[in-house]
Amino acid sequence: MHLIHRGLVNKKFKENVLASFKQSFKKGFGIETDIHATKDKQFVCFHDFTLKRTFKISKSIKNLNYQRIKEISKSKKAEIPLLSDLLKLSKKRFFLFIEIKPLFTKDLLKKLITETKAYSKCVFISFKHKNIYDILKIKKQAKVGLSFGNNLSAKTIINQSKNKNIKCIVLDRCFLENKKIKNLKKEKYFYTIKTKKDFLKHQNNNLIFENL
Repeated sequence: MHLIHRGLVNKKFKENVLASFKQSFKKGFGIETDIHATKDKQFVCFHDFTLKRTFKISKSIKNLNYQRIKEISKSKKAEIPLLSDLLKLSKKRFFLFIEIKPLFTKDLLKKLITETKAYSKCVFISFKHKNIYDILKIKKQAKVGLSFGNNLSAKTIINQSKNKNIKCIVLDRCFLENKKIKNLKKEKYFYTIKTKKDFLKHQNNNLIFENL
């Protein structure tokens, strides 16, 4: 299975906006998107912890109510959507890999599980593994995955992936040809594939790709 990274179908589309998600679905692909929680506890599809990179405003997502975030992003013609907007847009047909960027409280995780309970194709992933294990404490049957960067050894990744309730692992593309990782009997997804050459070379794997 292949997923489009942040809805970046190609260079004409902006990251984590509904128009990009819609085009991704139109092409038949699921999505990997990042989420944060706003001050008023709304889940938004956004990568960064602040608005600085995208909107040149040094404000943290967690310190702003969603309405203010919506006003700022809409004025820049890149409206930050709620996760609930993406869920509705998916029509329960496409896989959504939801990457939890910050460390969420258990109350926020409970809210997230409740908000997504009607969508069986949601998979929660995070580099902050505590998020994932806390989700499993709340809902043992939740579909979850652990994310890993390129700074870890294959041995460390394998050891941290042993829990049978972990559905999948999400790995940097540098592990695509690692023999130990290949032998790991766990569903694997590799990020981020950015060229057609790499996509074609590794298309027999589960890929998270963009701008092709």
